[in-house]
Amino acid sequence: MEAKTSHRPRAIALIDGEHYLPVVSWALDSLAQDYTIVGAVFLGGTEKVGSESDLQALPVPVVHERDLLSSLHRALETFAPEVAVDLSDEPVVGYYERFAMASHLLAMGVRYVGKDFAFTPPKLQSTSLPSLSVVGTGKRTGKTAIAAHAARVLKDRWRVGIVTMGRGGPAEPEILRGQDLQMDVGELIQYADKGFHAASGCFGHAYMTRVLVIGCRRCGGGMAGGEPFLSNVVEGARIAEQADLDIAIFDGSGATSPPVRVNRQVLIVGAHQPLEYVRGFFGPYRILRSHAVVITGCEQPLADEAKVDAMESEIRAINPRIPVFRTVFRPRPERAVEGARVFLAVTAPSAILPNLVEYLEEHQRCRVVGTSAHLSNREKLRRDLAQAPEFDILLTELKAAGVDVGARTAMGQGRQVVFVDNEPVAPNIADLDRCLVRLGEEAVQEKRGSRA
Repeated sequence: MEAKTSHRPRAIALIDGEHYLPVVSWALDSLAQDYTIVGAVFLGGTEKVGSESDLQALPVPVVHERDLLSSLHRALETFAPEVAVDLSDEPVVGYYERFAMASHLLAMGVRYVGKDFAFTPPKLQSTSLPSLSVVGTGKRTGKTAIAAHAARVLKDRWRVGIVTMGRGGPAEPEILRGQDLQMDVGELIQYADKGFHAASGCFGHAYMTRVLVIGCRRCGGGMAGGEPFLSNVVEGARIAEQADLDIAIFDGSGATSPPVRVNRQVLIVGAHQPLEYVRGFFGPYRILRSHAVVITGCEQPLADEAKVDAMESEIRAINPRIPVFRTVFRPRPERAVEGARVFLAVTAPSAILPNLVEYLEEHQRCRVVGTSAHLSNREKLRRDLAQAPEFDILLTELKAAGVDVGARTAMGQGRQVVFVDNEPVAPNIADLDRCLVRLGEEAVQEKRGSRA
């Protein structure tokens, strides 16, 4: 129950037929002390309700459609509530149904409360810049790689900047002008020696996209991931507004979205993740907030075709009109490594390493003499490098322990370090690029319209 205030929020009550109607009326009268009850949603159940006409005896108008979510959406359109108060219970409404309702309510900006829970829509800050966010359903889904790809695609038409949000970001938003960045590997190691995360998304984006990057930090993400518990991203957004930019890309962190109201959102889903991450919990919320979905890692042994088909089917069941793209990632070195003996260190699962090795040797004409999938585990990465055969170049992602352990160890052994980007690869990659441009155009037009 919410605390009493002078303002009684507009509320709808979620009710079922497993409660006798006199009990429901009694509950509605009690709620009226704290809320302005503008309507109710009948979610089903017939044991204690004789017919739908019996619902007319309740003191508020009642919505009842063909299914639970249809009823909920009709009520939101009809009553425009601020909050939905759940008076329902098992067996009509169980765990799956409650998460589904929570996802749809949050996506519509409506608070959802019950006796022992409260889910609140994120309090997002506006930005004057046209904006696009790239968010994920979890860590290591390839969100950073898609954000970088989007920046490279969009900068052909606009002046693009990226605002990153990481769990290792700086105390004050940090500006890196990627187009002018001259920092080499040695300088990155010195930066790490000062206690900074020199392989953060901020540096990775600046190196690989060569656009303006503003690095920020966050802590905590909650269950729905609509915004971080704490962050300095809004301060980063204000810096971006003062820069000479046409459009900003806000990069999410893990399963958490930036606390900024963007014009368009791209959701990244890992094909290796359980289907419940899409169809259950707060997966539908993330899909409902988005304008495109990219499924990454669409290859064995991460996921077979049947698994990817099922994942796309679940996404389209939640939002039939959203464009969905399937991709895999392949390493792209920042400079030529032809003819060299290389050791590859990545955050990708070890099972996918043979695919990456084959791609590197075919497309970069190098010889991969060793690999490590432990870039995010410093102790294991040290062990893998200590046991590595002779190599000329360490190929590593600019993330996790890529600088403080990977680059430092390799350079200490007199070897070269070349950073690699994770590049999305797909037969229809041009369709994804066109979609990103379209979303950028919509963001620019939408922001322009709001200023008129």
